[in-house]
Amino acid sequence: MTRALLPALALLCLAAPAQDTYKAAVDAWHASREVRLAAEDGWLSLIGRDWLNQGENTIGSAPGSTVLLPEWAAPARAGLFLLEGTTVRFRPLPGCGLLLNGKPAAEAVLKSDADGTPDVLMAGRVKFYLIRRGARLGVRVKDPENLARKAFRGVPRYPVDPAWRVEAEFTPYATPQSRAIPTVLGTTEPMTAPGLLRFKVGGREVTLEPMLEEGEHPELFIIFKDATSAHGTYPAGRFLYADMPKGGKVVLDFNRAINPPCAFTLFATCPLPPKQNHLVFEVRAGEKEPEAH
Repeated sequence: MTRALLPALALLCLAAPAQDTYKAAVDAWHASREVRLAAEDGWLSLIGRDWLNQGENTIGSAPGSTVLLPEWAAPARAGLFLLEGTTVRFRPLPGCGLLLNGKPAAEAVLKSDADGTPDVLMAGRVKFYLIRRGARLGVRVKDPENLARKAFRGVPRYPVDPAWRVEAEFTPYATPQSRAIPTVLGTTEPMTAPGLLRFKVGGREVTLEPMLEEGEHPELFIIFKDATSAHGTYPAGRFLYADMPKGGKVVLDFNRAINPPCAFTLFATCPLPPKQNHLVFEVRAGEKEPEAH
């Protein structure tokens, strides 16, 4: 890629701190990101994701179990998940040895991640809990001793370049728009688009449509792919988070573009970039495709 395709420094590069200070800040952020990835409860500890069916769902190490646990962690039959509509009742079987929220497991209606903090079951060191994705309910299984976590040596990335820290104009929609965002599961997930981001690259105007990441500290969530996708970066695209607009402006720091969780595990449920966020040029900033993928 030629320098002409980089954001024009005179127009786009913010009046930022000195380059060394800026690079040190991005490096520190990236180091923290790698620590989170490799945490005992991070994405690299995922070993399973099983979808529940209406009615009875078996839990255990027996082949054919709906929620399959390692044989060294659980008996052949450890319990049941009873799905009725959108309610999941957990029923342990005698002698299962499971814990629920740190205590010997008893029958209970379980909370999923959609309810905030999910109820957590444990079989030895293995954790599992409910996730809700659209109309589907599933179980996510994690093992802190997963080989992917043990073998993790960091995420490759492009050299930090202040030219990729840009200021975009934010144009809000009169009414926030609902979007059906595709996922790696072949489904769609409803998300809210609050407006459009506009900036220039190599003299051309670029637009990206962010989604609203709600919560205690709302953020803009940009799901995008570019000409490096499958040519150095993860084929499905990357994620970028940004602070909410201030004075109609949003700082987009592509040096902080990250791989989606599905770049690290087969058991994630990632959203994919909508067509309006497919960029025809290279964004040679942020994380590259993980070497072990």
